[in-house]
Amino acid sequence: MNYARFITAKSAARRPSPIRILTELTLRSPKSVISLASGSPNPNMFPFKTAVITTNDGKVIQFDEEIMKKALQYSQSAGIPELLSWLKELQLRLHNPPTLHCPSSQEEMDICITTGSQDGLFKVFEMLTNSGDNVLLSEPVYSGILEALQPLGCNIIGVPCDEDGIMPESLKAILSKWRPEDSKNPKKNTPKFLYTVPNGNNPTGNSLTINRKKEIYELARKYDFLILEDDPYYFLQFNKPWTPSFLSMDSDGRVIRSDSFSKVLSAGLRTGFISGPKPLIERVVLHTQVTTMHASTFTQLMISHLLHQWGQEGFLAHIDRVADYYRKQKDAILAAADKWLGGLAEWHVPTAGMFIWIKIKGINDAKKLIEEKAIKKEILMVPGNAFYIDNSAPSPYCRASFSLASPEQMDIAFQRLAQLIKESL
Repeated sequence: MNYARFITAKSAARRPSPIRILTELTLRSPKSVISLASGSPNPNMFPFKTAVITTNDGKVIQFDEEIMKKALQYSQSAGIPELLSWLKELQLRLHNPPTLHCPSSQEEMDICITTGSQDGLFKVFEMLTNSGDNVLLSEPVYSGILEALQPLGCNIIGVPCDEDGIMPESLKAILSKWRPEDSKNPKKNTPKFLYTVPNGNNPTGNSLTINRKKEIYELARKYDFLILEDDPYYFLQFNKPWTPSFLSMDSDGRVIRSDSFSKVLSAGLRTGFISGPKPLIERVVLHTQVTTMHASTFTQLMISHLLHQWGQEGFLAHIDRVADYYRKQKDAILAAADKWLGGLAEWHVPTAGMFIWIKIKGINDAKKLIEEKAIKKEILMVPGNAFYIDNSAPSPYCRASFSLASPEQMDIAFQRLAQLIKESL
């Protein structure tokens, strides 16, 4: 892989921070070393001394004074070592990426911690995207991704999806305007990457099948573009075995994978992680050095202690409980939809995540109905146009989430929505 062609001039210009290098060297040095280099504050001056966090199984995570000093201090920009090593072992178990053990190859997989997955994704976009670049993304797409990409001035090309995710034939049709060898000619401006949420896509709830992933990966190889696999709902798949990831088939080192703890441990901890080829992960870490410096040491340590306490089996058992909860929520919202929206709307059954994508029949644009009329009836949903590159175009869709509402609330909401649809026809 020639990663130089993907990296922007801004990202390529980043150099390691001398201060960050000294800070991380201090953290690795034995206590016998006398450091007059670090500008880290003295932890004895911090007002917090100890902490005890109780988990819902009654066990505790205890930070004594020494651990607390570490938790409240600066730490490595890539992430604390004990969490990184645990996560690398998890990726080996779940995905077994072909590039994980390639010490002599620059395609070797590496990992870094980010302040939530959105932070990591934005840094990846900045690393890869120049003004005028062509980039591909599955459409409809989470609006936050559009808000991150559009100011970068790139040409965003939407790839149509159905209930099984990106349609490879549509992707082939888009790519057919280029020849495979055009990737070697910068003037041809071939697409740099494809962004996709492969499981429980927000907003549609659709998931890519393994056969489609294989087709898409081969197209990435043929036309030499990267795949940004944003997978925050990976652990919220409702059926087992889980669908193999793009990372699991990445023999070339062209997949950058984003994982999140937000949906399964805590959204407010703001801790995610990026896996991908070492040269690209290093660029993300250099960006971190001059922005956030590192993800919160306290939350990293809290998560690390929990994961080490659980072990992989305990973590996966927790995941099963979380997925079971969302499976029941999904069944409840589908029951409400069947009860009230039959004949008025269409939807498909999501296989992961926390959303259903509803197409209202007989209405060309649902924006006014959802943004104005539904709110007056005390129903909050998101109109479909928010998830398209051209958000001014009419859309008959709306997104409903089943993460927070009770089954009784979902039933009432769809009863009110059905009444509104009937009044609008």
